[in-house]
Amino acid sequence: MSRPPIRAYIGLGANLGDSAATLRRVLAELQDTPGVAAVTASPFYRSAPVDATGPDFVNAVAALDTVLPPLALLDVLQALENQHGRLRPYRNAPRTLDLDLLLHGDARLDHERLTLPHPRMHLRAFVLLPLRDLAPTLALGGKPIGEWIEAIQDQAIERITDWNVDE
Repeated sequence: MSRPPIRAYIGLGANLGDSAATLRRVLAELQDTPGVAAVTASPFYRSAPVDATGPDFVNAVAALDTVLPPLALLDVLQALENQHGRLRPYRNAPRTLDLDLLLHGDARLDHERLTLPHPRMHLRAFVLLPLRDLAPTLALGGKPIGEWIEAIQDQAIERITDWNVDE
């Protein structure tokens, strides 16, 4: 008996190399992942690093339908990060690719490897704005996404309108 697919949301970011091209590639790779279907991406955004230094990030959020349980999906995301040269020399280091599992249906999980929903997504414009593009009626912690966005208006972020931008 197969389980029905669950809607998951993935935060994507990169600030080393050709970030926009990396995000486009990883979205295609997610679409080709067994157990993952119907990958839809938000527009890309440019944002300054949070609690870090380095070049601006290119960020997006992807919605996907998956039959993979949360930790198995996390394994897929971390394997993709590694394939794209992700290094972790120190906390919040610049990165070629950062993939965060934000939501996995209505799952609540407090595991040493993964907390769901993502514990800081409601504090970050680079997550909330692209997430709203995909799920404008989504509520986080019982509050509409728009209310969370009102609270982070001081964070610098811009929608990228030139899809051929070189990062």
